[in-house]
Amino acid sequence: MTLSPYTYVTVSLRPDQPSRFSIAFCSVELRARAWLGENSRPCFDLDTSDASVTVSTAGPVTDDDLTVAREIFNAAARYLADCERLHSGESGKATDGEAA
Repeated sequence: MTLSPYTYVTVSLRPDQPSRFSIAFCSVELRARAWLGENSRPCFDLDTSDASVTVSTAGPVTDDDLTVAREIFNAAARYLADCERLHSGESGKATDGEAA
């Protein structure tokens, strides 16, 4: 089953609680990019025509910023590995079906 692309945004506002924003990008239109922003601050952006999320440091790069950057890198590597594994499995199924 293939779903249509979508961006899902949730905002939670509760008394005496911090606000929470959640964005789910489920689209091949998603773009990812990294660049050096103002004052040479590293920036990482996920963007569609509907919404975008930018991650950046609050100032000079700290040990905590390096930890977050490594977590983003490792999560992206895992996402890539899962996509490649599932894509090759789907491609194999299509090939098997065509041969029958």
